[in-house]
Amino acid sequence: MTHVLHNSFTAPALGSSRRRSSNRDRLLRLRCSSLQPNLQEGDGETDNGRVQGRKHVILIERYGNGTTRRYTLDDDLTSQTFYEEHESGNDKLQDFHFSDPKLSWLPNIVKDFVLPSGFPGSVSDDYLPYILLQFPTNITGWICHTLVTSSLLKAVGVGTFSGTTAAASAAAIRWVSKDGIGAVGRLFIGGRFGNLFDDDPKQWRMYADFIGSAGSIFDLTTQLYPAYFLPLASLGNLAKAVARGLKDPSFRVIQNHFAISGNLGEVAAKEEVWEVAAQLLGLAVGILILDSPGLVKSYPAMLLTWMSMRLLHLWLRYQSLAVLRFNTINLKRARILVKSHVLHSTVLGSDDCNKKENILSWQRFMKPQIEFGVPLEKLVGRERSISKVKTLLKLYANEKYILMVNQQQRDFEVFVSFKVGATSLSVLRSVWQTYWLQENFKSSDGVFDQLAESVLEMESRFDDFICQLDMAGWDTHNINLKVPNEISIHEIDPV
Repeated sequence: MTHVLHNSFTAPALGSSRRRSSNRDRLLRLRCSSLQPNLQEGDGETDNGRVQGRKHVILIERYGNGTTRRYTLDDDLTSQTFYEEHESGNDKLQDFHFSDPKLSWLPNIVKDFVLPSGFPGSVSDDYLPYILLQFPTNITGWICHTLVTSSLLKAVGVGTFSGTTAAASAAAIRWVSKDGIGAVGRLFIGGRFGNLFDDDPKQWRMYADFIGSAGSIFDLTTQLYPAYFLPLASLGNLAKAVARGLKDPSFRVIQNHFAISGNLGEVAAKEEVWEVAAQLLGLAVGILILDSPGLVKSYPAMLLTWMSMRLLHLWLRYQSLAVLRFNTINLKRARILVKSHVLHSTVLGSDDCNKKENILSWQRFMKPQIEFGVPLEKLVGRERSISKVKTLLKLYANEKYILMVNQQQRDFEVFVSFKVGATSLSVLRSVWQTYWLQENFKSSDGVFDQLAESVLEMESRFDDFICQLDMAGWDTHNINLKVPNEISIHEIDPV
């Protein structure tokens, strides 16, 4: 494979920008070497000097579940899908699951659910012993909680009128079952979505309050339908448990942001002081409201009061999150920074960028649309052209990703596939290229010509972008742009 593109990145010192004329010369060489028509049978040797008609593996696409797909070139682009437990050393594929002798018996799907991504390399050595001891510790704690709940219900008179303690025990079982059903929500959130909170803690902290509010509505409904107390209360607890599963990890990230002196413990302790003080004051006001005869007798009045307080609570929560000023780069802030640099050759500081950040917006609804981690079949489209695949491989020979414009969509959208070894910087480079393409893309021109020009523009200007981020105070060593690990492409030289 002929390498016609070259780029380098060294942090924090960055190489100087290349001359424009040199870029244009290389662009012409790229077009001449890459943009060939579809190969036909009988054309003789390929550009690598191999006789056509033989199947040559050009890349391997590996999925997180162990499925591997090999793409081969013959008269058409073909693929074979199979399952491999162990990859050969020649392929040099990156394993998605780190090995640990103590947990070798545990299925990978369970490891992904209960352990941090990249375990054991992503955590300290004492993480696993601590967690294994914490698990039985928490079991004994909840056994005690169940017994205490039964005693509390007996103390307030449950079972007194029946003459037996069986009613108190039954009520305790129903109450604890309600808590147990709710805890399923926290289990699901922590296991399935644990990798989201580092990227956008402000968004998930706000969503936690929305979901918690929905859970409270189920609790309020129990007064209207007391016969359905258990299902309604369980649904309420489930929603509030999901909210807590979103709230706690998000707030830990926010606390870590505050602790710039490494004083995370003290920051957390002082936050507890503020929270307990607010709790005591809120409980006092709540008791005064409940002591009002009109609210005790009128359910609509009580519901209206709750709704007013809840809306005020959500508004205050949004305002408190809006004042946060992160100097780390997540995907939302990366979009704002990249757009500023592409359009104006400058970047915003953390204050201005955080003000522009929309806390509630979803990535899938942001423009331009970027779909990360797509398989090769979706990248190249329906025609499965050999020349298209070879052109993309040459174009991104020195990148850890492959980017293609979706020509089936009316709105501008790009697909991005990542190669083995891709990093957060690879994601950032793909975002920069996407925004440059959006500003300069012409549907009437050849897509590969524009892709080639966008790569050269990124080579020329990306180093300046990183330099400006450093000068503006952004933490370029802590870029929170995760590479999707469901699909990884490994390019190999066919023999």
